[in-house]
Amino acid sequence: MNEKIDYEGLQEKIRELELPKIDVWENKYPDKEYVVRFDTPEFTCICPRTGLPDFAHLFVEYSPGKWCIELKSFKEYMTAYRDIGVFHEHAVNRMLDDLAKSCKPRWMKLKGVFNTRGGITTTVEAEIKSRG
Repeated sequence: MNEKIDYEGLQEKIRELELPKIDVWENKYPDKEYVVRFDTPEFTCICPRTGLPDFAHLFVEYSPGKWCIELKSFKEYMTAYRDIGVFHEHAVNRMLDDLAKSCKPRWMKLKGVFNTRGGITTTVEAEIKSRG
């Protein structure tokens, strides 16, 4: 017997949901203002309404201060979303909060371009300024 999982109930606790830690490494050029960009087409999560997988291309852009994001840990963090029912808007904003909390950038942007579903492509962009 297949029991339906209540993914939608997770939306209420998305800010408290326990996810893997995003590691950082020390920036040896904190005095310089420069931009780091990385992207991945491999993000997946679960639609909280249907329980079906959602796929997205993520684009991260930030100006590091003292710390830079360690990419392997980001990959492990991102992979944890594969079993999480989450709205696109919540996924992007939660990831941005976690990334910025880990490395405390001068500013950071995250854009998620979610694959077309029902003839509609969703793009969600969020930004944090001066986390210091």
